[in-house]
Amino acid sequence: MAETTIAEIKQSVEHKMGKTLEALRNDLAKVRTGRAHTGILDHVMVDYYGNPTPVPQVANVSLVDSRTLGVQPYEKNMVAKIEKAIRDGDLGLNPAAHGDIIRVPMPSLTEERRRDLIKVVRNEAEGARVAVRNIRRDANGTVKDMVKAKTATEDEERRTQDEVQKLTDKYIGEIDKMLADKEKDLLAV
Repeated sequence: MAETTIAEIKQSVEHKMGKTLEALRNDLAKVRTGRAHTGILDHVMVDYYGNPTPVPQVANVSLVDSRTLGVQPYEKNMVAKIEKAIRDGDLGLNPAAHGDIIRVPMPSLTEERRRDLIKVVRNEAEGARVAVRNIRRDANGTVKDMVKAKTATEDEERRTQDEVQKLTDKYIGEIDKMLADKEKDLLAV
């Protein structure tokens, strides 16, 4: 087994924390606010010649305005199928076809639903914070093992722990900022 170096540990920590942040960003994007965004239809499947296919692969999804999506199928015969797939999806959307364009208005959120969604995003953010702290714990444990095995000095251990803590603080700060932005987004009427 090759010995890991201090530099590899730091690089690994930064990479894993970055992945955690990216995962949180994706999770928060899935939480629907009152505003329209094209990614909301990414997981809605439509029957395309016998194959379940995501809506963005059979239609152009665009923003008409801040509360309305426009869905323009690439084939005219897909309008009814796409409209039905969006309506039957578990997003609570009510699309309306106008010729060969489907308009999908975003329903406004009730105060109670906003509070529930804020709880969800806070929970997601806390999960990301825990993941970042676990990465820190694992890295510090690896460095301690290196000191025991005499492949690193105690000075290197302290220096590495300080640097890992700085990375932890930086990423937790970014998580808190993302959470604050999403909460502000959810509370905007």
